[in-house]
Amino acid sequence: MNGVFRSGLFYALVFLANGVNLPFIALWLREKGLSGAEISVVLAAPMLARLVTGPLLAVWGDSFRLRRTPIAILCGVASAAIGAMGFVHGLALWLPLWFVGATAFGSVIPLTDVLTLRASRRQGFVFAVARSAGSIAFIAASVGMGWMLTFSPGDLVIIAISLTCLLAASAALYVLPEEFVHEGGETSRASDRFRGLGQLLGDRWFMVAIGGVGLIQAAHAFSYGFSTLVWRGQGLSEGVIGLLWASGVIAEIVFMWLMEPWRTRWGPWAMLMLGGLSAVVRWTAMAFLPPLWLLWPLQLLHALTFAATFLAGLQMVERLSPPQSVSVANMLSSALSSGVLLGLATVLSGPLFDEYGAGGYAAMAALAALGVGATATLRGLTVLQPQRAGEGASTRDPS
Repeated sequence: MNGVFRSGLFYALVFLANGVNLPFIALWLREKGLSGAEISVVLAAPMLARLVTGPLLAVWGDSFRLRRTPIAILCGVASAAIGAMGFVHGLALWLPLWFVGATAFGSVIPLTDVLTLRASRRQGFVFAVARSAGSIAFIAASVGMGWMLTFSPGDLVIIAISLTCLLAASAALYVLPEEFVHEGGETSRASDRFRGLGQLLGDRWFMVAIGGVGLIQAAHAFSYGFSTLVWRGQGLSEGVIGLLWASGVIAEIVFMWLMEPWRTRWGPWAMLMLGGLSAVVRWTAMAFLPPLWLLWPLQLLHALTFAATFLAGLQMVERLSPPQSVSVANMLSSALSSGVLLGLATVLSGPLFDEYGAGGYAAMAALAALGVGATATLRGLTVLQPQRAGEGASTRDPS
């Protein structure tokens, strides 16, 4: 199997789990009797801790010879912990199990992104093509699970997530490309890996860049946690809700396929500004509880609010971090965007949903606007602008 197929197959398995998790785990918790505020605590706890757990897991992951080994272990841990949620009852048990499972699974994608980026450069395939295989699987999972939940019990959500994580653990060992953590296959000392982490934390412009990415991505929190409940309150069926989720991911796939040639021409700064401004528009409109006909184009904006922001973030991490620290740098970025900032926004989203319903989206629009403001300060960084062939990667302070 070639590299793009191997990586794409693994992404597909991982995003099958995500396609069930993101739209429907809140629904499962709601059916078990939790309030919006309790759901937000369960979902947010691993996100808030990711600023610590993410970099630590990245440093741990770099202690292996092959990048796929820690990915397999993390998938196995996620499968066991999330599967165990179906055998217990109560917030006191669901919370720690979800914390362990979501923490492990949340580290899989950024570690896989680093592996796939390296493999794509070495083998000459387009990273976005492999990554978009996961998006296609997300669509299949969200639509399929939405349809099955119309006549199946909610416990199917937990079963599906656990089984797909288990399949992903096997695929990580036998399908993912054999990428060494370090050139030549040697391992590094823990002190060297932690020194690289400290250098990144002390880099002002790196932290501002991933902070801007994180704020814009964190503005998806209300949608991730409560859009299903908002739409069901509007009278939409689970099948239609699954299609709404799928439409956003379809737009994401098309964007990734078509925009790859433009990424270098635009540069990550312009891409991130585009994603952030689109997020302000999207979440402002969603706060007014738009009718179904308007939900479709708003969901298509996911191509910009998520995909453009995601691709810009990958470029920023790669351009602003030294090669030996790229795993930790990518995990730090993920720890903010999919971790602490998203976690804080999720904690805020629960009470907002309980009190204001769809009006909670207004807070997400404000969060995205903060991300746009942070990104605007990076305009003068040469390395984040379009790079001509043969041009160096030097930086200068923004003017």
